[in-house]
Amino acid sequence: LRSYLGGEDVAGGKLKESGTSHWQKPNAGATNESGFTALPGGSRGIVGTGNKGKFGGQGVVCYWWSVTGISAEPFSQIFGFCINKDYSRLFRNEFYFTDGISIRCLKD
Repeated sequence: LRSYLGGEDVAGGKLKESGTSHWQKPNAGATNESGFTALPGGSRGIVGTGNKGKFGGQGVVCYWWSVTGISAEPFSQIFGFCINKDYSRLFRNEFYFTDGISIRCLKD
């Protein structure tokens, strides 16, 4: 998907909902060209953010899981993606199973 949308530097903008109804300014590069309409749901307790167990980042950042994890251990890591209001980039991140981030359900 990242490659199809032109690479990691621009893919985030093509996935983000355009405008500032849900995203805080500047919502850089947001075109929603893909029709995905990524929304900034924030997260709950991302390790290393000082937010452990608390919600934060609504309007600023969108995180979501991308693949099945290696194991179900609480501190096992899994890959996911991140889009931020300040960039059009699609960031790849590592998350823990205990992190509270979004999922995206698609009808098959």
